[in-house]
Amino acid sequence: QVQLVESGGGLVQAGGSLRLSCAASGRTFSRYGMGWFRQAPGKEREFVSRINWSGSIMLYSGSVKGRFTISRDNAKNTMYLQMNSLQPEDTAVYYCAADRDPYSSAHQGEYDYWGQGTQVTVSL
Repeated sequence: QVQLVESGGGLVQAGGSLRLSCAASGRTFSRYGMGWFRQAPGKEREFVSRINWSGSIMLYSGSVKGRFTISRDNAKNTMYLQMNSLQPEDTAVYYCAADRDPYSSAHQGEYDYWGQGTQVTVSL
């Protein structure tokens, strides 16, 4: 089993940056595909980005492509999401998730483990 803990959320002004981290327990982190999802108030949870087991293949949603960068450090059992040029519409709870498929997916139903989420609030 994998336990995931997100950190790095907070309040930032529009145009600012934040870096989210997702720390994973266990010795098999490098076998999992990983993803970031977010849920804004009153909306369904949506895909943000995913990364394969080695960190060589990344995928982004259209709304964050060019502004967010996903990465992972398997030696540290940690995944990251660097978020630049943040906008108020990026305000949401951000969740990390682990997929037993090492190449992961954009579909949240295919993920096996989830963190508790971290709040990101972007003000004007």
